[in-house]
Amino acid sequence: MADNWVESLADDLQRWADGRADADDGPIDDLADLRRVDVQGALLLLDLAREELRLTAPADLTPERLRELLLDVFPDEVVAGADEVPAILATAGTLLEFLGESGAVPAGQAAALRAELDRLAPEFAELVARTDTTERQAAAEVITAMMVADRVSLDDQDAVEEWVRAFEALPEDERYARTEEYLRQAEELVVPPVRLAPEAELAAAARASTLTSQVRALAEWAAGRPVTEFGDLGGDDAAAAVAALGLETPRRAPDAPVQDQSDLPELDRLWWAATEAEVLKTVGGVAEAGPSLPELLAGDDETVLGLWLRLFDAVAVPEHEGEDGLDAIELVQNELTGVLIHLYEQEAPSSAKVLADVLIEHVTAAYELSDGHAVATAARQALDWELADLAGWGALEVAGDGYALTPLGVWAVRELLVADGFVAPVVGDLAESTAADLVAGLAWHRQDTADEEIAGWLAGREAEPAAAELLEVMRNGGPGARNLAAAVLHRMDAEIAQQVRDAADHPLVGPYAAVWLNQKTGAPMELERREFAWMFVDTVAGMLETTEPAEAVAAALAGAPAEVELDAMIDEMWRCDHPDTPEVLAALGDHVPDRAVAKAARKAAYKARSGRGGA
Repeated sequence: MADNWVESLADDLQRWADGRADADDGPIDDLADLRRVDVQGALLLLDLAREELRLTAPADLTPERLRELLLDVFPDEVVAGADEVPAILATAGTLLEFLGESGAVPAGQAAALRAELDRLAPEFAELVARTDTTERQAAAEVITAMMVADRVSLDDQDAVEEWVRAFEALPEDERYARTEEYLRQAEELVVPPVRLAPEAELAAAARASTLTSQVRALAEWAAGRPVTEFGDLGGDDAAAAVAALGLETPRRAPDAPVQDQSDLPELDRLWWAATEAEVLKTVGGVAEAGPSLPELLAGDDETVLGLWLRLFDAVAVPEHEGEDGLDAIELVQNELTGVLIHLYEQEAPSSAKVLADVLIEHVTAAYELSDGHAVATAARQALDWELADLAGWGALEVAGDGYALTPLGVWAVRELLVADGFVAPVVGDLAESTAADLVAGLAWHRQDTADEEIAGWLAGREAEPAAAELLEVMRNGGPGARNLAAAVLHRMDAEIAQQVRDAADHPLVGPYAAVWLNQKTGAPMELERREFAWMFVDTVAGMLETTEPAEAVAAALAGAPAEVELDAMIDEMWRCDHPDTPEVLAALGDHVPDRAVAKAARKAAYKARSGRGGA
């Protein structure tokens, strides 16, 4: 039968359904049976069988392929709710009736297919219900995150309901666009994974921090001192506090009188941090030790870290409101978060110059400056003071010619990032995950930390169950998930060879299985040229899910075997039965260095699109 056998079968299926309706003269309740003849639904099942299982005719639909269609392909390709399961199974049943009655499959085969459908129905229902629950949870998480991004308090039920009503009132296209934009922005709120020191070590560093000792000393010194109507120290007491604490004040304007606490920025910052963390409070115009002071002195590790984080948040990321009238010091403090994130994301220390460049880039992007050069010069000096303070507080350390976050600094910055909605993975968090969650989490990892995560995940599992999970991800996941699952599978030994061999007949797993078996067992499972082309497309498509096209192409070319002739493979790729072929060829056409090969890729991309009806 021709490649478009589903299209050829469509008219016969419609006539069969119409004839079945015309023949029915039973009571009105029997019309429920007629509603099960969902022609479009039946054609969808046939299309999935043709495209995903590569069936070339209806007679290729065996009981095993029917099981694969409904339990592997359908949940991955079709969004369905648990309440739709009866209708889907009814559609599948009437489709099998049609195939048998029309002679498209032999009568005995049709009966075997019907029996298999009855056997797999409970498993199918459970699978769809589980997938539906997962999708609903994912959708709920996105909606919740969108509300948080819109500054809606999740504790305010009225505000939540108002937001939901307004969102649901939007046209469908606008709801979709807003969700897509949020998800795009959310992808940018991802930082590389880090390793965290043990809690006891972090707490010891917090107790030894000068930030802790300065705030504690300030609270003890200030107890019983009068405060202004604004809740801070007057000029004389502020100067006395600086002297008593031995506090250096490089930010103080030279020879300027101390009229109030704000004229001593270092003291002012400590005072309000102590107040924010309730280490210090004011009652009736007098300063007193706050309820957190005893906990800062003698609290357990978790409590001390929580208090230190509140202090660090207040001193390292102060909020100076407004734009007009802010001096260089305040501009730098407002944008210091960018410096901290930069340090967090780097694998190696950063020099003071690099950090200054990062900060000035943030400042010039955020503010309209009348004299950018003068502000940049002042900002570099102000940043030097901030770096010195961060080092004194135990968040930063000098490393060679640069700076790096200390373990305490890494922990604190991560806590602040998470509070701001960032995805901030921790090395080791995936050890107890399912294979699907492991693969999803690995997408955020660098090679070194990914290796560590994979080793930890494999170490905690028996080989056969682990392989079964990974192969399931490869059957049901997209290109990126399939690539990563295959990479994890390659860390496993030949003891899982039979499982890989058994999975080799699956169209999405077969090429990867052949490579694995060749490498691990020396089994003579050679890849055909078209299979190799398919796997190359799948690999690049997976990279394109999380990487810019230029980077994806460069990585794919670097990882290709030396004997591969790219121009010959491109000629094979456009015929490849992979949904992402046009996009992969277009990326190659835009970013392959060899101009002749790039031109061939662009032509192949055109052929691939033309072959798919211009899709």
